[in-house]
Amino acid sequence: MSSSEAELNAVAPQLRSLRRRAGLTLEAAAHSAGLSPAHLSRLETGRRQPSLPMLLALARIYGTTVSELLGETVADPDAIVRAADMEPTGAGGWTYWQAGAPGGGMQALRVRVPYGSQGDIVRVHPGEEWLYVLKGRLGLRLGDTAHVLAPGDSAHFDSLTPHRLAAEDQDGVELLFVHTLLQSPTAALCLGPITGELP
Repeated sequence: MSSSEAELNAVAPQLRSLRRRAGLTLEAAAHSAGLSPAHLSRLETGRRQPSLPMLLALARIYGTTVSELLGETVADPDAIVRAADMEPTGAGGWTYWQAGAPGGGMQALRVRVPYGSQGDIVRVHPGEEWLYVLKGRLGLRLGDTAHVLAPGDSAHFDSLTPHRLAAEDQDGVELLFVHTLLQSPTAALCLGPITGELP
C-alpha cells in the first residue's frame, strides 16, 4: 500500500468523527456534499476512497480543513510567515520561497522562474492551482491553449489539465503560486523537473 493510499484509508474515522462534531446526520451531510448517504457511509467505513473534490466539499461542510480530515496535526499553529524566515530552495533552475504556513490543505509559494528553464516540462497531477504574476511575463500552456500573463494577471485551473510554465522574458518571471495538496505536509515536496510533478 502506498503512503497516499494509507493516508486516504486513515481519513475514514476522521470523516465520521468530524461529521458528528458538526452535528450532522449521515443523510444531511451527504445531501450537502452532493453524495448519496450510502456513498458517504462507504467513505466513513473505508470501503471507498474520497477524491480531492469530495475532501474539499466535506471540509467546507464540516467547518474544517482537508488537513484535519486527513488526521494531520500542525506542529506550529502560527499562521504568519515572516519574510526573514522564507529560505529559498532551488530546483531545476527555479527558486522557491515557502509563502504559507505548513500543514494545510494547500501550499503557497513565491517562485522565480529563469528564462529557458523547464519550459518544456508538461505537468499533470490531481488538485487545483492558482498563480499570480508579480514581475515579468509568464508563458502558461493549458492543454492546447497558450497564454502570456503579464504582472497583475492570474490563472486558476484544474491541475489535471496538462500545463507548462515558462518565463517569456530574459529577466525571468516571479509569481505567487498556490496549489492543493493530498500528500502529508511532512513529506518532502517534489520541486524538481520531473514530468507529472508540481513545479
